[in-house]
Order: sequence, then structure tokens, then C-alpha cells
Amino acid sequence: MVGIEYRAVNWILDADIKGFFDNISHEWMMRFVEHRIGDQRVLRLIRKWLKAGVVEDGVKQPAMKGTPQGAVISPLLANIYLHYVYDLWVEQWRRRHARGAMIVVRYADDTVVGFEHLSDAERFLAAVRARMAEFALELHPDKTRLIEFGRHAAAKRAARGDGKPETFDFLGFTHICSRSKQGGFVLARHTRRDRKMAKLLEIKEELRRRWHQDKAE
Repeated sequence: MVGIEYRAVNWILDADIKGFFDNISHEWMMRFVEHRIGDQRVLRLIRKWLKAGVVEDGVKQPAMKGTPQGAVISPLLANIYLHYVYDLWVEQWRRRHARGAMIVVRYADDTVVGFEHLSDAERFLAAVRARMAEFALELHPDKTRLIEFGRHAAAKRAARGDGKPETFDFLGFTHICSRSKQGGFVLARHTRRDRKMAKLLEIKEELRRRWHQDKAE
């Protein structure tokens, strides 16, 4: 997130794709893969992975969409899908439509986009919703947020009486607008509270399980 600290970022789009791994279109996936792979043996193998499905009550249910849960190929296929659906497209959108600074970070199906201007952020949000719909995907209506964030957010919000800037979570950390001892803007990162509490509970249960174990053991 270096761009938030050193670029003119005033707004953050924290986007979440609703049920991404479960809604990947097999048709589009194969078209993307075939763009780079000509070996029919590899393509057949990928099709088998996509169609593997699940077994319920002893009956196999073939998958009509989505990637196989738990399969080692799923993260790779997901990145291929979003490379064509999102990465290449967002670079074109930035060059053609952004009027101010814009940064983009994506990891798997999680993405954070920073903007200098609110107008760019609002136009991008509308455009990315339409883009996702073209490829059988949808931004989660409750988890996708556009928030004021960055070096000037605290002062602007205080002047309006809006309180402290909102925070956003990315890759297990909560990102916070903060200040250094010298008063300059600093992007603070704290472990997500829910993740930390879950890990502390896990440690507590393990310690309790070992409470009466023999010392030598």
C-alpha cells in the first residue's frame, strides 16, 4: 500500500466479488485459457477439473460453474480469469478515463483501488460493476465500499464534523489513517481484530488441552 502514502490518494474503493470462486463461468474460463494454450491435452485436463463437481449422498453432481473447491488448480484459474476480466481492463480504464492519480492492488479476488478524485472513483465503480456483470460476476452490495481515506481525510472529515476516517481490511490487516510523532500522515496497519481473536482462541484451547500433559511429553 505504498501508493496510499506517497501518491495523491483521497478515496479508496474496497471491492469484494460476491461468491467469486463459485460463479466463475466455465465458458469464459476456457476461452481465456485457450488464448495462451494450444495443447489439447492440457485443455482437456482443465475442463475435467472444472467439471469435477461434488458427491452428495453418493451421487456425483457435475459442476456447471465455479472452480473446484480445495483443488490446487483453483487459485491459478482464478488469477487467469481476473487477469482478463479485471487486470487488463483496469489498466485501459486508468489510461483512458482517470483524470487524477489512481492506484490498483489485487490479490486473488480481493482488490483495493485508490483515487485522487471522487468523480473518478464513482465512475470507476459504475464501470467495474458493469464489467463484472459481463463475465457472470457481481460486486457484493454490502461488502463493497467507497470511503474517504488518505493524508487529507482526517482534516476534511473533521471540518465537516464527520468523525475519524473509516478503515478498510486487506490481506488480514486493518488499514488506518494515522499520524507520525512529527504530525505527518502515516498508513497504520493492525492485524484484523476478528482474525486475532480467532487465533488467540485457538491458542487458548490448545493450551487448555495440554494443561495436564506430562512435562517430559
